[in-house]
Amino acid sequence: MTSRSRLRLTLVLGALSALGPLSIDMYLPAFPSVARSLGTSVAAVQLTLATYLAGFALGQLVYGPLADRFGRRRPLLAGLALYLVSAIGCAAAASLTALAVARFIQGLGGCAGLVISRAVIRDHFDVRESSRMYSSLMLVMGAAPILAPLAGGQVLVLAGWRTVFVLLALASGALIAVIALGLPESLPPGARPRFGFAEALRSFAAPLAHGRFVRLSLVGGAILAAMFAYISGAPFVFIELLGVRPERFGLIFGTNAFGLIGVSQLNHVLVRRFGVERVLRASVVVAFLAYGALYLAIALGGGLAAILPPLFLGVSMFGLVVPNATAAAMGHFGAQAGSASSVLGVLQSTCGALAATAVSLLADGTARPLALVTLASASCAVVLAAAGPVRTRALAKGAS
Repeated sequence: MTSRSRLRLTLVLGALSALGPLSIDMYLPAFPSVARSLGTSVAAVQLTLATYLAGFALGQLVYGPLADRFGRRRPLLAGLALYLVSAIGCAAAASLTALAVARFIQGLGGCAGLVISRAVIRDHFDVRESSRMYSSLMLVMGAAPILAPLAGGQVLVLAGWRTVFVLLALASGALIAVIALGLPESLPPGARPRFGFAEALRSFAAPLAHGRFVRLSLVGGAILAAMFAYISGAPFVFIELLGVRPERFGLIFGTNAFGLIGVSQLNHVLVRRFGVERVLRASVVVAFLAYGALYLAIALGGGLAAILPPLFLGVSMFGLVVPNATAAAMGHFGAQAGSASSVLGVLQSTCGALAATAVSLLADGTARPLALVTLASASCAVVLAAAGPVRTRALAKGAS
């Protein structure tokens, strides 16, 4: 693959992968506004994040097998079309229930981009190069957490929270056009397994029976859970408790995203020098220490100055843990990369949904739920990373 083709592929897959963060981060500043508009509480609105993540997890059970059986492009376009329609439904929602249902369907469509992006990368690259590609995607994806809350805050002030979902519908429409015109099929017909949908579902058994794959997926999932605990709880903590204005909330969110991007771009250098195993384990430990410091800062009643540094460090470690855990896990699967990507995505998205739900259910009018769930998630990641070897042989491209 030429450097120009690789850059184009990175940008397209990065945009696809960024749709998920955009769907979450852009409406975070609107949580209090949505609560007032629909006559409910911020804690209840947080559950719409959990329903989105539930749909995101469930949908991955479908797109992986479809992508293996019919190629990458057609399932991807179908998922984006479903996302577009449901985004319009979110914008028109007249009740919290309607919004939650529309968000669930939006998750069903939105997960296609992430699932199929991972499969496309595995189609083209081996384990080491996949790790580099995932890190490159972080650079493109990282723009979403920086720009989305900033844009969402401004849209909220100027046009209201429903306009956020109108913009997401337009973004998915643009992606449909880009994929239709600019993403070649990466899985030729001859390489596709010839089985029906029932057999496709049974193909999940192979990755689920692979202990190292499941463990590595859950290492990434635990750190993802910490991230979603932060994402779910941050609007209440910063806007309601600490008095940060919605249009400025994005500055805090964006600063943390800059840390994630910066660290992720060091990943290929660190992996080349120290290997995937050492980088993964070290970054998990750093995340645990950072979220432990965050818990202490909140427990002791610290303000922004005490909370922001450990939060910044904890979020930044996402940029090391997830690319390496994903590349190591996916490296064991070739032609069935779609099904493996589905299982990985379901495991990780379920972790995120559980964390977001826990923050909502534990809501007590303080920042403690956010601190508790992030620390518990990072603790699980440390245990899982230490439970067995991470090393994986550099599989040849296309090997199963």
